[in-house]
Amino acid sequence: MAKTAPKGSRKRHVPQRTCVVCRSTADKRTLMRLVRTPDDGVHVDPTGKQNGRGAYLCDQRACWERALETDVLAKALRTTLTEADRERIRAAQPRSDLG
Repeated sequence: MAKTAPKGSRKRHVPQRTCVVCRSTADKRTLMRLVRTPDDGVHVDPTGKQNGRGAYLCDQRACWERALETDVLAKALRTTLTEADRERIRAAQPRSDLG
């Protein structure tokens, strides 16, 4: 018979997400979600709860720059990034390399 943990001692499930550029996995709360919506285009979703197709980026500045320079983010969001989308993403990118 399997042992059961005492009530209340179970570990809480922490959702994991993957950075679309460097493919590192981390807790959902530590990554920044970008979302594509039909009305507003692509923008940063700080709550992580907005409706729309989402993709995650880690806090490394190099990942944000590569996401803007290549089509990796556009492929993940299944769209073409407009210049307005790129400007919104640039404004939200981390100022220093924390990773």
